[in-house]
Amino acid sequence: MIKRDFEVRLSNRLDALPPYLFAELDRLKAQAISEGKDVIDLGIGDPDTPTPSHIIEALKKAAENPENHRYPSYVGMLKYREACARWIKKRFGVDFDPENEVISLIGAKEAVANLPFAFINPGDIVLIPNPGYPVYFSSTIFSGGEPYIMPLKEENNFLPDFDSIPEDALNKAKLMFINYPNNPTSVTADIDFYNNAVEIAYKYNIIICHDAAYSEMSFDGYKAPSIFNADGAKDVAIELHSMSKTYNMTGWRIGFAIGGEKIIKGFSKIKTNIDSGVFQAIQYAGIEALDNGEADIERMSNIYSERRKIMEDGLRAVGFDIVPTKATFYMWVKCPKGYDSKSLSTKFLEDTAIVVTPGIGFGKYGEGYFRIALTSDKERLQEACRRLKNLKL
Repeated sequence: MIKRDFEVRLSNRLDALPPYLFAELDRLKAQAISEGKDVIDLGIGDPDTPTPSHIIEALKKAAENPENHRYPSYVGMLKYREACARWIKKRFGVDFDPENEVISLIGAKEAVANLPFAFINPGDIVLIPNPGYPVYFSSTIFSGGEPYIMPLKEENNFLPDFDSIPEDALNKAKLMFINYPNNPTSVTADIDFYNNAVEIAYKYNIIICHDAAYSEMSFDGYKAPSIFNADGAKDVAIELHSMSKTYNMTGWRIGFAIGGEKIIKGFSKIKTNIDSGVFQAIQYAGIEALDNGEADIERMSNIYSERRKIMEDGLRAVGFDIVPTKATFYMWVKCPKGYDSKSLSTKFLEDTAIVVTPGIGFGKYGEGYFRIALTSDKERLQEACRRLKNLKL
């Protein structure tokens, strides 16, 4: 066979993505493990406790039925969508038509990635929070949109300052991503914020995508609102809910979106051409979670609340300034003077064999902070706090 040169050329879309900023940290982590160090990984936002047994049993039963082995509905079984609508009504007091205003998701990430393809033309602006979930940016690039960064700053309680967005950007914007309770900052938003966002959406004809993946992870009696608790939101918004964090089902890949019929129908046209829906047995497990998982949510919230207290005390003891959180299983901590987020994360690993996530990995405005995920058991967190005393700052 004649050997020929062949060049693999990546698309311009991939060239437009920011560099993978965790590569060096991953290398150092792997090196530490290879040297036999006991690494405590507080960087990964992946629940460490198992999926509740009653949900697993529902999956087993449904998987034994051959009818569930066929192609599922693109938009989800009506039974599943009815369960989603029931849950939304009970949790937020808002009515949705399961046939036309609810759609199944292969996890919330899938929706974030695909939604811009339904509503964005080349050159349209997408308003993106920063720091924020990186897929908001990459999905905008893939769809041909132009990202406009909304800085989330401490002085604004990590909420976007809508008044600072130029008029020409608002006029060109077709989609806005918001996410509360927030990853990575863990802050929350009140109903006044959502009312303001909805007013802007109407004024400039912008669809709002509210990523509510962490809505059920809250402490101290706090309950997060839905964007649909704001007046008139149904015509301008779509809200994403995930079972990954709520019911410890990250690997199952199931969630749902709710919104006005026109937005849901537009999004469903993309999904029909990209995926074939969620395995029906998993949808039956989702029904079980939604209908009978309230105690699971309370139990997990109590676990994360205890873990949060352990880490707050441990970080304060070595001089970090901690602002208590009301939601998510993350802590967003300011770097001490003399360190940026990458150098501090490296210092954590070298001095204590603890992995934390540098804030710059979530965008330019994440610099100066690092994120801790409370996804290790309390004994490991207590060990991490003991090791923090070896942190030489």
